[in-house]
This record gives sequence, structure tokens and C-alpha cells, in this order.
Amino acid sequence: MNTIRFKIRPLPVALLCALAMPAAQATDFFHQDTMTGDWGGARTDLAQHGINLTGDYVSETAGVLNGGQSYGTRYAQQIRLGATFDLNRLFNAEHAGTIQLSINDRRGRSTSADLVGNRLPIQEVYGGEYTRLSEFSYTNTLFTPQLQYKLGWLAMGNDFGGLSILTNFMNAGFCAHPLSMSGGSGWGNYPNAHLGGELKYTFNDSWALQTAVFNVNPEQNSESSNAFKPFVPGTTGYIVPVELIYNFNSALPGQYKLGYYYDSSNVARIDQPDRRANKRWGAYLLADQTIWQSTSSRSQNLHVFGQATTTDEATSPFRHWYSAGLVLNGPFESRPNDAIAIGYGRAVYNQHSRDNAVDSLRAKGELADAAMVSGLDIGEQLVEMTYTLQATPWLSVRPSVQYIKEPGAFSNKEIKDTWVAGVQVKVKF
Repeated sequence: MNTIRFKIRPLPVALLCALAMPAAQATDFFHQDTMTGDWGGARTDLAQHGINLTGDYVSETAGVLNGGQSYGTRYAQQIRLGATFDLNRLFNAEHAGTIQLSINDRRGRSTSADLVGNRLPIQEVYGGEYTRLSEFSYTNTLFTPQLQYKLGWLAMGNDFGGLSILTNFMNAGFCAHPLSMSGGSGWGNYPNAHLGGELKYTFNDSWALQTAVFNVNPEQNSESSNAFKPFVPGTTGYIVPVELIYNFNSALPGQYKLGYYYDSSNVARIDQPDRRANKRWGAYLLADQTIWQSTSSRSQNLHVFGQATTTDEATSPFRHWYSAGLVLNGPFESRPNDAIAIGYGRAVYNQHSRDNAVDSLRAKGELADAAMVSGLDIGEQLVEMTYTLQATPWLSVRPSVQYIKEPGAFSNKEIKDTWVAGVQVKVKF
């Protein structure tokens, strides 16, 4: 006897519940800021007393249309719960600071790993398939309101090396940090967290400078058993990022970031495999500039963005990343909260890593495979186009089309160029 199983997921259940509501309630449901609303006034009351509770669900489903290693579809999801405690309000005090807590859960399968074999993850929310503590931090000012510090268990990519405009994409190559950082050093992006501390000095409305020190521990995020343990063995060193931020304040605003990071970890060299290096480093330039602003609607504008990174040639298999693209907010007057985005990126593999793979094949006498690998392009290229449909204040649906050229560049495999179609769904609880 065959058994038919149905998977119940949060979004369809929520919409079915909405349809069952009386008309007045349904109207509020589709116009309120969050899916669960104000909880009968309790949410607003908590916020007035300094406690802000948040939550969201993101799903990303993507399938191979052509090319890759095999056809199919994969689904991945993320559920995030957070709480912010404004201690000034909570204890009716001055200069008491803020505590931030974030817990993340990821599940699903990877289109890149299972079906394509490329380096740039097609689904941004795939990775670290378990529940973990992603932030537990304390923030306050020091000596002057212009100098802010943060201490605790932090995802360093939340505050360094990112552009918020890039959350309009589904592929992790764009959204929202250059992967060359975490692909060649102890840099860690959300949901991976590190013990550390940050300092940020805001000179004025235009300029700010920030730095930090984070623990580097590859064991910390590799095992689910360490998901809620800030102190575990395996530390290899520390990483120090320094970032200069410039906000261009005008009728056409922009943001520019110039960064450098140093990692003290002792790791194997790629260019000389029999030796070790006592440091790793990298640098980046990020830019987001508004180039058009509607005079009739503030929500209608066009952004151009760009990214360029470089990493340590001796230790990083991910040598460079370059990207550029456009994001049009409010593409139609009737859809002021929607967006269209298109981006191009190129991830460059370290030539030393390629040479090592070729030499290994030749040493085993696999000369035909060595010749094939030697002839592969040194970089993986990505083009993605998305349309973000802001269906309600708390629900967005984002179809995505991705074209991946040379998907086997980083795995030293001959893989056909790939077309992928997908959809991302976001729900704010």
C-alpha cells in the first residue's frame, strides 16, 4: 500500500488561516507589519518597556533548468528568532546599553552541492544545518556617543564587509558579503558567530571608522554539538578587520566601504604545500550609489553597486571576487515596495590551487584528466536577475533566474554552464 505524505510549511498554513478570518481581521492581517500582529497589544507594551521580539522565516527553492551535473530541485529554509533588550528603558536608567540575542535554525538541501557542483551557493540560506546561537552581545557607548563598542558572541559579517542593497539577491555570491573573505581566512558571516569585540567611531554624518578582534576557531561552527558553546578547543588565532565607511549624503545618496583584515592563524601554504604561513590577509572595496531618484515618489530609485576583493595568494583558494549590478526600487507606481535586481560576478580561483590539482593528477599518471583540468577557466561567473514582490508588509516573494558559467572552476571539474530558476519566500513573524 502506497502512503502519500504531505509536507506542511509555515507560509501555506498562514495563508490558509488568513482566508478563514472575518473580513475586518483579514484586512488588518494583510496590512500589519508582522504576520502575528501586535498580540493584542502585548508586543507594543513590551517594546515600550525596552523588549523587542522578532522572528522570520526564509525559504529558497531552486532547480536546474539546463546544464550542471543533474536535473532536479532542492529546498532550503531558515528560521530566525531574536530579542533586543534596551536596558535604558528596561531599568529606567541612563547609559545602560543594549543586549542582542539571535537564534538561527537552518534545514534543507543544496542545489549547488547536489545538482550543479559550483562554488557560489545558489541558495543563500543553505549552510550549517542545525540550530545555533548566532548572537549574544552587549552594545554601549564609551566616553562619547560617537564611540560605540560591542562585546560578546558575534557574527562579524553583520557589521563588517556588507552592503544591505545586496539582500535583493538569492545567490550567496551577492547576498550580502563577498565570499572570498570567509573562503580564505577566519572571517565568519551569519549565522556563524565568534567571540569578539568591536569598536566604531562616527566622525560625522559622512565618515565612520570601525575595527574589531574576533576569535578564529574552525571547530566552533563545524559541529552541531558546539552550537551553544562559546568556549570550545580549536582556536587557531585571531582576526582583526578594519573598515572605513563613507556615506555620500546628497539628493542621490551612496555608501562606500574600504576594508582590510588580518588573520594570525598558522595554516598550510598553497603555493608551497610543504611550508606553513603564520598569517592570512585580505582587502575589499564595496560601493552602493543611487544614480536616479524619482521626483514624485521617494520609494522609486535606481542603485548601482560594485565589489572588488583580494586575498592572500599564499593561503587562500578564493583569490578574488568582482561584481557589479543594478537595483531598481519601486519599478511601478502601483508597486512602490517591489524591486528588480540584476547582478554579474566573477569568482577567481587561486592559480596555485589549480597547479597543485594538475600536478597531483600527473603524479598519478592521469594525464588526460590533468590536461582537462589545466584547460579549465580560472574563474566561476554568475549572472542573477530577481523580482521582489512585496505582497504584504510581512511577506515577500522573490523569483530568481541564475546563469552560472564555468561552474567547475573551483572543483577542478568539467561541468556544463548552468541555468537555474528559483524562488525565495520571506515571512516576518
